[in-house]
Amino acid sequence: MTQEFFEEFARTGDRLSDALRLEFIAGRIEEKARPDGNHGRIIQWLTRLCIEAHPQRWLYVDQGLHVETYRKGNARPDGCLAPSGTFVGQGEWASPDGVLMAVEVTSHDSDTDRRDRVEKPRAYAESGIPVYLLIDRAAGEVLVHSQPGEGRYDMVVTVTLGKTVTLPDPVGMELDTEPLTAWVD
Repeated sequence: MTQEFFEEFARTGDRLSDALRLEFIAGRIEEKARPDGNHGRIIQWLTRLCIEAHPQRWLYVDQGLHVETYRKGNARPDGCLAPSGTFVGQGEWASPDGVLMAVEVTSHDSDTDRRDRVEKPRAYAESGIPVYLLIDRAAGEVLVHSQPGEGRYDMVVTVTLGKTVTLPDPVGMELDTEPLTAWVD
């Protein structure tokens, strides 16, 4: 499948169903469940914290990114932390240049393990995104991936929900995960 064919298919597919979002990762079309209320609340909470820490940044929700080596994939992170205005003029599928952190919050679907825990960390690392934050509701953990290397992040810090974790530079903030304990199910 070509990049152009996927992008046209995704535009059509998103209009056909309100139940899913499409991504193109590792040469396969993936469907991603629409977020539930707790998922949305987590993103809202994180957005507020990111803006309070650095007002010149924004946590863009559902911005599509060209990811993977040589831009052969499309992912739609739950959030992309980037300087305000980073995606102006780029359209639905943007370059990951300027993205400081990609964020995923696990959903309750059968593909979340492969997609959020295996494929997306690889794709985001290959794209040079400095930090990947995974809020794993099923495991009750937060994973902070940093130091992108050869197709992977060389540093992964895992904490149990309720603890504080550092989001390293260029994000540069502490994240108290205690509030997340109310929004896992």
